[in-house]
Amino acid sequence: MGRVTALLRIELDPKASVDVAAWPDSVPAVAHLLEHGLEIPPGVTFLVGENGAGKSTIVEAVAEALGIPADGGSTDHVGGAARGRASDRSDLGGRLRPVWRDRAAWRRGFFLRAETMHRFVSYLEDASAPADGPASTHQLHQLSHGESFVEMLTGSWVRTAGVVLLDEPESALSFTTSLALLDVLAQLAGAERHVLCATHSPILTALPGARVLQLDDAGITPVVWDELEVVRHWRAFLDAPGRYLRHLAE
Repeated sequence: MGRVTALLRIELDPKASVDVAAWPDSVPAVAHLLEHGLEIPPGVTFLVGENGAGKSTIVEAVAEALGIPADGGSTDHVGGAARGRASDRSDLGGRLRPVWRDRAAWRRGFFLRAETMHRFVSYLEDASAPADGPASTHQLHQLSHGESFVEMLTGSWVRTAGVVLLDEPESALSFTTSLALLDVLAQLAGAERHVLCATHSPILTALPGARVLQLDDAGITPVVWDELEVVRHWRAFLDAPGRYLRHLAE
């Protein structure tokens, strides 16, 4: 299998407009993307931040810019996984464009969302398209949410993709399956795939060599794992949960 070494950059289409007073352009991280672009180098890039910081909005928009359904799926099955545009989805993806250092290296992209994964599996069954992975689509439906999520990630949908997009995959995973996902991400990074993952997980963001970007009021800022707010909060909670739980009684 050939190695993917192209640098992918997502940027505002020169013909597109920006309205800084309207959502999603008013979100600081989105404004930063529109002004400076977002580079997705080979390896794993995590987007972290509080709810509303723009993580999912940006990952969805990157998917759409690459021709991948924003509801999840593959560039090979546009229109299959998505069931129409959600009312809360932004128009950001339609205003972005991908720029490659080496366009010839682009093969296909895959976007996996925990909340819509089973819809995509059902689409594959309806279309009689094989999953071509370690489990058939029928078998995937028989697994738990987390198990089927990891099985899908180890199949050819991901292994043959040049770009892999993930939106908060930890929502489907236990601690053990989170470690299994870490192994998958390490393999993708070793194969120089372009991986962009929105997450709240201190487990996933601990991946050695990963690039972590903090989304907040300052826009998009590189940050090391030890300095992540989510890491500090989890450490403090696990060290003394009573300090947080007493507020529930109050």
